[in-house]
Amino acid sequence: MISTDYDAIVFDNDGVLIEPTDRERLYEAVHRSFEHFDVVAEEALVRRAVEEDDLPFDDVRETHGLDPDKWWRRREAAAVAIQREEIRAGSKALYDDVAALGELDHTLAIVSNNQHETIEFIVDHHELDAQFETYYGRDPTVEGAKRKKPDPHYIDRALAELETTDALYVGDSEKDLVAAERAGIDSAFLRREHRRDLTLSVEPTHEFADLRGLVDAVASARAAGE
Repeated sequence: MISTDYDAIVFDNDGVLIEPTDRERLYEAVHRSFEHFDVVAEEALVRRAVEEDDLPFDDVRETHGLDPDKWWRRREAAAVAIQREEIRAGSKALYDDVAALGELDHTLAIVSNNQHETIEFIVDHHELDAQFETYYGRDPTVEGAKRKKPDPHYIDRALAELETTDALYVGDSEKDLVAAERAGIDSAFLRREHRRDLTLSVEPTHEFADLRGLVDAVASARAAGE
């Protein structure tokens, strides 16, 4: 049974609160970043820049002669612009069950591997600022990219701001579970439709089909304890 004593519940963003961004649009952002420097990058390099934790900074420097930090900042700006387009168009939509989070009396926060500027836009666009106490996305720098989950850096920053180490982290990937473990907090895996067949090698503290399931579990635990 889930604990009702957490001081805070912290949520991943993409695939948890809002639909993931179409991969083709993210590839487009990477292409745009290279085109800014009059470079045509190989498709394999473009895909690595989206899909892998081991980002191709050495290839950017050695193969194309670009400063990795300048290129990455351009890549991040392009990704932010494209995701704003998708959000405004409704192609990257907030999940309906986010509304259920209003039933929780915990302090809520967001920690995402997406750009901080993208998270800011989502919070503003969907008027979530009253619901979430704080939110963190990655800094638009090479160092910021290296601190993405499973590194617990941004989770640790959020917990420090909330002045607690007693929290639950809710995510939809193995990286989320590892990051929570490294931060010393419990985890909940959200097995939405796009994660139905995902096999995990890390055991989450809890697992739910969606946010409604999480909220109902908290309510049931609270009722059982009364």
